[in-house]
Amino acid sequence: EELRPLINQAAERYGIRPELLEALVQQESGFNPGAVSRAGAQGLTKLMPGTAAGLGVSDPFDPEQNIMGGAHYLRMQLDRFNNDESLALAAYNAGPGAVLRHHGLPPFAETRNYVNSVLSLAGKTE
Repeated sequence: EELRPLINQAAERYGIRPELLEALVQQESGFNPGAVSRAGAQGLTKLMPGTAAGLGVSDPFDPEQNIMGGAHYLRMQLDRFNNDESLALAAYNAGPGAVLRHHGLPPFAETRNYVNSVLSLAGKTE
C-alpha cells in the first residue's frame, strides 16, 4: 500500500499501466526494497547495477529511485517492442537481445512463466 503512490507516479510519468508496474514490482521483489537476485539485480524492480547506473539510479535500494528506474526501463522496452506488453516484459526479464534473437517471446520457461505471471497479476492474460 505504501508503495502505491510511488508506483502510480512512475506509471504516469512513463505512460505505463499502473497495474502492470505494480505487478512487475510484486513479481520481481514481492515489494521488498532490499531484494537481491542470484544474478545481482537489486531493489523493488530488480535492476542490474549497470542498468540502474545507466538510468541514473544511484541507490537501487531507494524505493523511489528504483521504481522510477524500473518504470523507465520498462518504458524503453515498450517503445522498442511497439507497446507489446508480453515482449516488453520478456525483454525486461531475459534482455532485449533474447527477444530480438528469437523474433518474439524467447523459448525459456523462466521468461514465459514470468510474462504470464506479471500479466496475470496485472489483470491481463495472453
